[in-house]
Amino acid sequence: MGKLILLVDDDPDFLEQNRGVLAGAGYRVSCFSNPQEALQAAEGERPDLVVSDLMMKALDSGFTLARTIKNRWAGVPVILVTAASSQRGFNFSPRGREDLQAMNADAFFDKPVDPAALIGKVRELLP
Repeated sequence: MGKLILLVDDDPDFLEQNRGVLAGAGYRVSCFSNPQEALQAAEGERPDLVVSDLMMKALDSGFTLARTIKNRWAGVPVILVTAASSQRGFNFSPRGREDLQAMNADAFFDKPVDPAALIGKVRELLP
């Protein structure tokens, strides 16, 4: 049985595309359209990794989810993704390790996420 990845995004197309990418690489993937659903589901089984959109219902949804995951399960990697730079002109890209730590994230991608880069990072974070 593969490791469990929670995929959290309010864009159903992003969920479906990346569910296929991650499942095709041998991971079990549970998809959620909001952070609260993801956290409730994770009560039943601790995730091995979380991939979350940065901005969902609230502008800081991804940051809040990442902080909650890190506080609840130390050591669970979090990958944040966003379309904020292309859609809204915001630049949240971390400049280094300290910025990632401040975000409670282990990796950060701008959308659209390159499938090979995502799988590469997941494999790096889940040895």
